[in-house]
Amino acid sequence: QVQLVESGGRLVQAGGSLRLSCAASARTFNSYTLGWFRQAPGKEREFVAAISRSGSRQYNADSVKGRFTISRDNAKNTVYLEMISLLPEDTAVYYCAARELGRSSSPLLWDYWGQGTQVTVSS
Repeated sequence: QVQLVESGGRLVQAGGSLRLSCAASARTFNSYTLGWFRQAPGKEREFVAAISRSGSRQYNADSVKGRFTISRDNAKNTVYLEMISLLPEDTAVYYCAARELGRSSSPLLWDYWGQGTQVTVSS
């Protein structure tokens, strides 16, 4: 069982930056693939980024490439999402997720979820 708690979401102006954090309770944190998803009002939850168990490989959605960076600190049981050059269309609730298998862009295939943190980008 894995418990995930996101933090760091807030209101920010377009062009600004933000770092989200997700703390995990898992004793075997480094055995999970970790990811970030987001969901805007009226839209489906969409994949943002994922990172392998060791942190050596990262995967990003095309919409955030060059702007968002996922990283993890296995010693701190924490995964991060660094976001720069934020756009109003980045406004959403951002969710941290964990998966026992490899990465997947489908939210249906992830095993554990946090409660989400709101990111609002004003124009």
